[in-house]
Amino acid sequence: MWHACGMHTKLFIFLASALAAAPAWAGEPASFFDLSATSISGERISFDRYRGKVLLVVNTASRCGFTPQYAELQKLYERYRERGFEILAFPSNDFAGQEPGTNEEIKTFCESRFHITFPLFSRAPVCGPAKQEVFRFLTESCAADFTGEIKWNFEKFLIGRDGRVRARFDSFTNPLSAHLVREIEGLLEEHVPQSK
Repeated sequence: MWHACGMHTKLFIFLASALAAAPAWAGEPASFFDLSATSISGERISFDRYRGKVLLVVNTASRCGFTPQYAELQKLYERYRERGFEILAFPSNDFAGQEPGTNEEIKTFCESRFHITFPLFSRAPVCGPAKQEVFRFLTESCAADFTGEIKWNFEKFLIGRDGRVRARFDSFTNPLSAHLVREIEGLLEEHVPQSK
């Protein structure tokens, strides 16, 4: 009897440890707003703070042929921010080593070269087995039309006020392109009922 009780105790400890080590949303998050990530300054940010806003999530790099898109992203941010629009940038060194800098170097580069004022997050993988949870959600858990691995820097995911992925754009899509802007404006016009 004592032996069986000891086994139950060990099993309980094992299961408790496994649950503690599992991601906060083991299973499926209800929406993008249920996620969180570490800012480029090291602060853990809950995306609940963006609930009800329209978001453009972009994986970025400082030494890429698409890096000048930072300038267009900043213009887009300035144009729509007051209407409830945010851009979240996630630097990654996944593609040809085009983001080799530290978080501090990336932040300095973005602010001094492109005067970026939208949120930047800590450099982390966006594809492969080590990808961060934000990109697991975006590439594996959202609507099938938008899933699939990131192929290069500056891919873009548009998130509606309801926290669902509503569009995905490849690296070649300029942030100020008519198609992307039209999608953003359409989502800004949508109203999500407030939960009681």
